[in-house]
Order: sequence, then structure tokens, then C-alpha cells
Amino acid sequence: MNKSTEANFIGQSEAQMRKGLLVYAVLLLLKDGKVYSSEIIGALRNAELIVVEGTLYPLLNRLAKDAVLAYEWQESEQGPPRKYYWLTEDGKTLLTNLKAAYQTLHHSIQTLEKGVKT
Repeated sequence: MNKSTEANFIGQSEAQMRKGLLVYAVLLLLKDGKVYSSEIIGALRNAELIVVEGTLYPLLNRLAKDAVLAYEWQESEQGPPRKYYWLTEDGKTLLTNLKAAYQTLHHSIQTLEKGVKT
């Protein structure tokens, strides 16, 4: 495999892995209470899980529509009102279930990294 093909494959695989973890990551950020949407974006950027805002807002809207998140607008002293999100009870349940799924997958990968034993 040439370097260009390998880099392309790695890039695509990494993007798919990030995409698969995005809901779990967002729920983790909201587990302690209300969070401003820009703070979510900043935290995801700092964790190198998201680069563009256009990825996050449709996800937040979908999760709110599915009653996983709730939100409210709060007046801001520094400009327009801000939208704050938090987990609903369904969201807390989903977070618990996603954590278990992540731990199972993580364990599975660790097992594979140790090598196949027959």
C-alpha cells in the first residue's frame, strides 16, 4: 500500500471512529448539568473529537427532538441569548448504556491487541 492510500484509509477510519463516539462524548459533557453550546464545541475541539460546528448542531437538535437532551435560552450580558443543554432522564439512561457499550468495545479491542489465542 502506498503512503497516500494508507493516509487516506487512516483518515477515513479515524473520522468514522470519531463520528461513532460523538453522541457519547456530548452526553459525557452534559452529565453534570447545563452547558452552553459553544462550551460543548470548545470541549470537543480540545479533545480533538470535532473540528466544525456544522457537525454538532444537527446532532444536538436530533438529541433534543428524541428527548435525550433538554435546552433553554438564557439572556446573556455579552450579546444574544445563549442556548444551554442538559441531559433528561432518558439522556442519563442512554449515557449509562453508551458507557457500558464503549467499555465492552474497548475491552474487545484490548483483547485483540494482546493477540489471538487458540
